[in-house]
Amino acid sequence: MPGAYAATVEPSARLVFTAGSCPLDAEGRTVAPGDPVGQARQVMVNLEAALAAAGARLTDVVKTTVYVASSCRSDLVAVWEVVRDAFGDHDPPSTLLGVAVLGYDDQLVEVEAVAAVRAGR
Repeated sequence: MPGAYAATVEPSARLVFTAGSCPLDAEGRTVAPGDPVGQARQVMVNLEAALAAAGARLTDVVKTTVYVASSCRSDLVAVWEVVRDAFGDHDPPSTLLGVAVLGYDDQLVEVEAVAAVRAGR
């Protein structure tokens, strides 16, 4: 699972800190119970929306933490591939963790991010 290990933020950038993006639909229900890949897709849609609401984009992200409620490495890798693919050519440093449980019923995936929006944008 290659990826970036460090990023810098230029002076005068506005930092955006997101809470963990969860696999919830518009009605607040957990999507894709039992399916970490399906949940990862919804998480990334929700992360993009949260960033947009703060005037940021995925390409502004300088760090992520990806939480997967699983002790199975293949689940972590599958989720990581969804997250990595959502970023396209942009490669922010990221930490990938297997955890015991997440906050919502049936939740398997959560992604938090820090973005740096350049001044004047």
